[in-house]
Amino acid sequence: MQPLSPLRVAIVAPPWYDLPPHGYGGIEALVADLAGALVERGHDVTLIGAGKADTPGSFVATYPTAPSDRIGEPLPEILHAAAAAREIARLNPHIVHDHTLAGPLMAAARAVPTLVTVHGPVEGELGDYYRALGDTVYLAGISEAQRTHAPDLNWAGVVYNGIDVGTFPFRRDKEDWVLWLGRFTPDKGPDLAIEAARAADRRIVLAGKLTEDAERQYFAECVEPLLGPGVEYVGEADADRKRDLLARARCLVFPIQWEEPFGLVMVESMACGTPVVTLRRGSAPEVVEDGVTGFVLPDAAGMPEAIEAAGRLDPCACRAHVERRFDVPVMAEGYERLYHRVLDEATARRR
Repeated sequence: MQPLSPLRVAIVAPPWYDLPPHGYGGIEALVADLAGALVERGHDVTLIGAGKADTPGSFVATYPTAPSDRIGEPLPEILHAAAAAREIARLNPHIVHDHTLAGPLMAAARAVPTLVTVHGPVEGELGDYYRALGDTVYLAGISEAQRTHAPDLNWAGVVYNGIDVGTFPFRRDKEDWVLWLGRFTPDKGPDLAIEAARAADRRIVLAGKLTEDAERQYFAECVEPLLGPGVEYVGEADADRKRDLLARARCLVFPIQWEEPFGLVMVESMACGTPVVTLRRGSAPEVVEDGVTGFVLPDAAGMPEAIEAAGRLDPCACRAHVERRFDVPVMAEGYERLYHRVLDEATARRR
């Protein structure tokens, strides 16, 4: 599809990591990729974030160094939102694309429309927050499953998260161990992954973020006691280490325990030709093609058998699936269409 008419787009990233990040930071990686792809499609893009950025468009930093050590504190994001609003007023874009939590509070004060990508759940207080914002913002979902949990919100559409597939190494021949990769929380089920790997008599490698107090407590209580022969924790994986692990593993074991809105690590795994063994929660049935690029199971009881069966799946089918549905140009095209849809609707409202 040819690019639509060029737009001036202000993209607001979270303030926690460089763009792209050197290690953890899935949203920041996605936003950096999106900004670059939109520039390639002819749009005038200004990326607003913190720290340093590698982008072909313009970049405005609200912090000289990303305040990664202050994740969980409210003030850095509030200050970031205020600084971003000031820059947006100066830039006068056609549309604002916000990926933060606090930033949408500033949308009502400007004339141009704001599209907010909802990267988290929409149940409970977060849903109430977006509901309170009403039609001051348009919402982009990252899966159909996410949107079904709050169909009354002001959704503009759904665009799947994308990755730069070319930066992920493809490997046909796999090693005999399985991988768990993510944040150490009960929602991600690392303990269930360990149990499934042991039942399948496969070695499991765990790599994940372990920086916040809740993550450390959960790891100490529920994961560390399970370490030992056949179960190895290798620390948090940076971008290079993550790709190496994903490419070599027999499969990614991803026993999510909540209605995950997307689950980017599943896409990253398939891009490396590595199938995913997961549960039928949240977006997993939309992301993984059951029986082709992995297995989407009703419960954890079937995971050991699926780990064995994963070795018979075609790595080429995994890679092709991601190229077709989740590559960055596909995501950029989806957002481009959504920008124009929002602009048309905003114009119609003003008449």
